[in-house]
Order: sequence, then structure tokens, then C-alpha cells
Amino acid sequence: MADQKSYGWAGKILRVNLSTGSISTEPTDPYKLYIGGMGLANKIMYDEVPAGTDPLSPENKIVFAVGPLTASGVPLAGRTTICSLSTFTKDHLIVDAHCGGMIGAKIKLAGYDAIVVEGASDHPVYLNIKNEKVEIKDASDVWGMGTREATEALSRKESTKACVATIGPAGENLLPYSCIINSRNHSGGAGVGAVMGSKMCKALVVEGDGSVNVADPQAVADLSDYMLREVIGSNNNHVVPQTQQEWAEYYDKGSRWSARKGLTWGIAEGGAIDVGEPKPGELNTVGYRCMKSVYDLGEVAEKYTVKMNGCHSCPIHCYSDLRIDRTAELGGKATAGNTCAANFPFKYMNGILKTDIKEDTESGILWNTLIGTTIDELGLWCNYAQLWRDFAHCISAGVFDRVLPEEEKALFDWNRIYEDDPTIMVEVLNKIAQNDSEIAYLAYGPYVWAERWDDADWFNQKPSALINYRGWPVHHATECFGQVGGVYNMMFNRDDMIHSAVNFQGCGLPFELKQQIAEEVWGGADAIDPDKNYTPMNDHKANFCWWSIVTDVLHDSLTLCNWVWPMTMSPTKQRDYRGDLDLEAKFYKAVTGEDVTTDDLYQAGARIMTLQRANTVRGMTKADGTMGNNDLRNDHDRITDWVFDHDPDFEPFTEGTIKIDRDDFQTALSMVYGKFGWDETLGCPTAECLESYGMTDVKEDLDSLGLLP
Repeated sequence: MADQKSYGWAGKILRVNLSTGSISTEPTDPYKLYIGGMGLANKIMYDEVPAGTDPLSPENKIVFAVGPLTASGVPLAGRTTICSLSTFTKDHLIVDAHCGGMIGAKIKLAGYDAIVVEGASDHPVYLNIKNEKVEIKDASDVWGMGTREATEALSRKESTKACVATIGPAGENLLPYSCIINSRNHSGGAGVGAVMGSKMCKALVVEGDGSVNVADPQAVADLSDYMLREVIGSNNNHVVPQTQQEWAEYYDKGSRWSARKGLTWGIAEGGAIDVGEPKPGELNTVGYRCMKSVYDLGEVAEKYTVKMNGCHSCPIHCYSDLRIDRTAELGGKATAGNTCAANFPFKYMNGILKTDIKEDTESGILWNTLIGTTIDELGLWCNYAQLWRDFAHCISAGVFDRVLPEEEKALFDWNRIYEDDPTIMVEVLNKIAQNDSEIAYLAYGPYVWAERWDDADWFNQKPSALINYRGWPVHHATECFGQVGGVYNMMFNRDDMIHSAVNFQGCGLPFELKQQIAEEVWGGADAIDPDKNYTPMNDHKANFCWWSIVTDVLHDSLTLCNWVWPMTMSPTKQRDYRGDLDLEAKFYKAVTGEDVTTDDLYQAGARIMTLQRANTVRGMTKADGTMGNNDLRNDHDRITDWVFDHDPDFEPFTEGTIKIDRDDFQTALSMVYGKFGWDETLGCPTAECLESYGMTDVKEDLDSLGLLP
């Protein structure tokens, strides 16, 4: 009997055991309840990696997973989830790294929905994957190389058509803050580089020349055109331009729709390209809307911009491609660029150090690109800029003077920072990446170094931006709709990376119009508050928070880019600026042939979030050190005190502050727990909710461990 054709999913999972050398495949079907990407990877980790496993042991696994929409022709469907155990937060619980670039599409086109790497080699290796041909090959000649150097060497050796996802020296040296880099600067963080290093696996080299079976290709094409013509905005789905333009009813100075007449890709091949005023409805100008280089680095970046680039299947192009020869002369790389926090590390340092160096200057761009290209080459992760805040604090507060041995103090004259000498960062970061010094503990994360260096109060200071005592920073937290952002920052085991809410906050539409949309989507205009003018928690805010979490998880499982999805609003006046929140379900049906509703997909997102919380319950320790703890409210979802205590001249719920109220935050937790069906006192999954999500096996497992309420 012929195999039934799989639409959307590749239909198989690749498993490589580096201890035994075995290579095998297995069907994806048993995991489809969890869709793919994050859901699939979390289920494998739940089933196969026992609670309490050392993240750097052979018993830990690392899962690279994509979803049914990856590489299917759907816009912005090029993300990859990399799932393993945390190296940098308390209890080493389950974490997901999410990266763009090209690696996800290559995995899918090679014929796999996931790659599971388990065991550990006794010598450096890399995986060479070309469709069904999979080899474990010696990596001795690239071990020790930086990520860009290793990528070039492996591409030349295997194929320039392959995508290389590699670790650098930081991962090889088992530094907790280490990442995996693909496509030059696209990183997957959360310590997964150290997990790869512990397995002595330098890289995945993936070449796929297959295709994704799509149930209705014409529907995918039509939906894509509709989405680009009417619905999508710019980066973070900002839907109005940054400057006043003739075509636009509204504009907003904070918008990432930053194109304007006279602004150019200054050193584009063949000469400067004016990005102009791209308008809604123009399919061929969507890629000009986001001039993220100038948005992130200032006007000085224009003359260094080669172009704006993007991940696989992305029309938005939020990724800055720069060329600055002076950066290479100082010890970095001439070709630079990134997006988000990795694009402007000096901003976070200087917020604490208060040097006279301005960002939108030649000095500022050199600091940012020198630091950025150095950490990427080292495969060093910044924990959403926490490394830079911690580094600056340890200088300004005298922590390094107090704790570093004399021989390390002698290596670094911190006055060089104030004297505008960015080369000190090349020296510091290379030293940290070696992981053989006291200063390297900075890259173990604040949960480790703050205790080791007797500086626990750093967690309670607003400049730290630390949001949870387990060791992760804010990622659009209480400054993003107050309790909504505060609660969703507690849900995972690292910074949340949720953009569904902050995209809506910053979209550029007038607040009154956003209130209308809020009423339509979350049940009431009071689901949202103006910035720095919050009101007490209510049911509509709980809906908004739940929706923000489940859409993020859903996108990481499909896999779609949550930096732009969901399509809550649009730039099209004729649509009254409404987006289309059913687009995920429409694309899902067109790709897979399975008829689902938006509510079905949201329930799948809630199921996957519940699975991760169940895994957290198994692995979290109690105060006495025993394994298994279902009191998530008190031992996991503990927001840091500064969110209640800063701005002493303001009371909560008064205009002008992001301060929130302690009791109200506990109410917010209870209400959001209830939306998921979790126990409203403990915040953990219940038997009833696990049954309702079809997770009987997880229910029975938690019951056997005595972890159900």
C-alpha cells in the first residue's frame, strides 16, 4: 500500500545519537497534537528527558524543530525552535530558543520536521545532512573557529547550497550564555550553544532540495497576495509610517515603518537606493518599509547600509546588512548587522555607564557593530541584553573591583570605555568566551553571578531590568499594558519573546481606534490602557494576556514569525485598519488540507503552553531541594520587587508610571491561570484541564508523581 502523502509536515523526524553513532528516522504523526516546532520539541523533551537531568550531560537532548507552515510558501514562515534544558536559570528547566535565518527551511526541504541530537561524541563532530543522506563527520579542523569562519569552511567543504548552524568558542567552552548561529548572524540563544558543545557537536550542515507538499497551492498564493496587499504592516506589524506622508491618515514617530523619501540603502550594489514612501497595496515595495538600520542605530547608519534583509519567506526585511571597514580594523567584522537587541548593545551599557559617547555618531555605530560582530563570531549570547546591563553595573557599582582577582583586574582598564576605546570589548568578550576566569561568571547569568559575588539586590533594582528571580530579564513587560505584560513575562523559563501585545501597543494607530479593536478581539475596550496610565485587572485584560501567550506559542509551533504575526491590525484605511486574525487558520487549511478554526489553533497553543508548564512542575525543586513542585505561583511566577517599588512618588494606577500593585498582580495571575484551566491558587495544570486538552498521558505522569493539585 502506498504511503499517504503528507501535506505541510515532512512526515518524519531525524534522530542522531552521538554516543552510539546511530542515525534513524521516525514518523511525525504521533506528535501532531502539538502541531510542530515548539510543541513537537517540547513533547519530545517531556517524554524523553527526565526531570533533573544535567543540561550538559549526554542524557540531555537538543531538538531542532519546524512546523507545518515552514517553507510552504506562507509569508514569514521561516522560524526554527531549538529546545533543550536551560544552562543559565534556576533548576535548568525546559527552554526554547527561536531563530530565523535559513536553517528551518533547509531542515524542512531536506525532508524533516525535527532533528533530535542526543548522546555525546568523544571528539568534535558535525552533522552533514543532504536530504536522506546523513553523516556524522569529524570536526577537528573547525573546532575552535568562530561561527563565521566555521560556516565558510564547512560550506566550502560540503556545499555552498547548505545552511550551516554552528557554535563558536563560547559553546565549545560550555559557557552558559552561548548560542547557535546560522546565516551569518541569526542566533538561537538560551544556552543551546553550550548544550551542543557538551555533545562536541560543532554544527549542523543542512542541504535540502526537496519541497513541501501543499494541499491547495493556489489558495496559499492568493492568501499571500491578499495578506501583503491589504493586511501586513512593517516590522512588529507597525501599520502607520514614522513620518507624515501624503498617503497616510496617521503617522507615529516610534513606528518601524521607517521608510521615507530621501532615505537610502546608502551603499547598495550598483549605487544608493532610495526607499521612498512604500504604500499599502504595493506588493513589490513591502520590503522597503522597514529601515531598521537607521531605526536602531541612527541616521549615521544610512551610509553604511547595503540593504535590509530577511529570513526565509519574509517580505518585511527587518535585518540590517551593513558594511563598516573600520569595525574590521578594530578587531570585528566589516560586514555586520542584525535586528533587535543584538543590533545596539552599547545602548544598554551606556544607560548605566553614562559615558559621553552618543549612539547616532561614528563612535556609537563602531561600539555597536564591534560588540555585535564579536559576540556573533564567539557564539556568545546576551540574554536579551542582560549581559550588557550586568557588565555595566559591575563596573559602575565596583563589583569587578571587589571580586576579580588582581591578575584579571590588570587586564582591563575600564577608563578605556570612557575614553571611547571600543577595542576593550573585543578583549573582554574573548576572555569571557574562554570560560576559564572569574569574569566569565558574568555569562553564567545573574542567578549565578549575583549570588557568587554577593549582589542579590541587583534583582530588585529597575536598571537591572530583571523581571524574575530565576534569572531572566524583561521582554516587553509591565511597560506593555501593565499586568498583561507582567504576567506573560512569568510564564516561560526565560524571557518570553512574546510580541503579540507589544506589536499592538506600538502599531501607531490612535488609542481610541485600538480600543475599538480591543473590544472586538478581547471583549472590551478596557482590555488595554494608555501607556503609563494603568487601571486594575479585569477579565478583558486576562483575555488579552491569554491570547498574547497562546498566539506566540502557536506561531512558534507553526512556525511563523511572532515579530510580525498575528495580523491584529492593518495599514489599510478601507478595512478601517482591522487586520485578519483568521489568517493562520486559512493558511493552515490551504497548506495541510485540514479544516481548522482559529479557536482550534488557539486551543492548540494553550495545550502546548500547558505542556511546558507541566514539564516545569516536574523539574522545579522545592525549598528543601526535592524534585517536583507544583506551586508555580510562589516558586516560579515571582516578579521582581522593583516593579512594585520604583517611582516612590507615584501610587499604582496613577498616570505617569509603569508601577503596578502587588495584590492586583496576584489577582492578574489568578485570572490568567483560570483562562488556561490551571489551578487558580498554584498556577499548575489540573487533571481536568489536562483531560480537556487531550493530554491523558501527561495527567497520569503528574498524578503518579503527586504533582496534581
